[in-house]
Amino acid sequence: MDIRGLQKISLIDFPGGICSTIFVGGCNLTCRFCYNKDLVLNPEALPLISTGEVFNFLKVKASLLDGICISGGEPTLQEDLPDFLVEIKKLGLKVKLDTNGTKPEVICKLLEENILDYIAVDIKGPLPKYSFIAGNNVNLSKVQETITLLKDNPLQQEFRTTVIPGLLKEEDIFSIAEEIAGCRRYVLQQFHPKQTMIDPELLSFKPFSREKVAEIACSCREYVEKVQLRGF
Repeated sequence: MDIRGLQKISLIDFPGGICSTIFVGGCNLTCRFCYNKDLVLNPEALPLISTGEVFNFLKVKASLLDGICISGGEPTLQEDLPDFLVEIKKLGLKVKLDTNGTKPEVICKLLEENILDYIAVDIKGPLPKYSFIAGNNVNLSKVQETITLLKDNPLQQEFRTTVIPGLLKEEDIFSIAEEIAGCRRYVLQQFHPKQTMIDPELLSFKPFSREKVAEIACSCREYVEKVQLRGF
């Protein structure tokens, strides 16, 4: 596992629980708003954390944690991800996966082996804008396959979109909600401009107000039963 970061305690990354968050290096997307620029573009510049170090910490702190969140970068690019997560489960910890949903075959394997307790899938934008926002040519059929895979799955899950003015319009959010219709939870995340974003031009973008996003969320409930705001 190419582990480049470990947040030992997080109260926000695993809804309803206390977790440690593990960050892997490398991603197959270069989303313009991504604030983990080094993890995506230059992971080798960050210290490599051994799996031994991670497990030594988790073994000591397991009784204080509900689980781990594995994020990135993009975790599903790691070939040894399933084996790594199985070892974490042996510690009695729950596992949450943060993913961009471009590797449904990996997600399917994790579901079949009952490794995951929670999955969060980032939906970057409506299909016509997807590659522009994600910074790469995205195989949209893979993202759609992930959505289909999770729609009828009882696993705790959420789909989420960072609401970025200038890149996404109201109708774009409605289009995403329609695309994931039938899924149980859609989270609209506030955009927070940061110096570590991949695209520095976004620093000048003013975030939507909470009231505006709440209005958008209300309309999205036509397609998704639970629509939540985060980061406001």
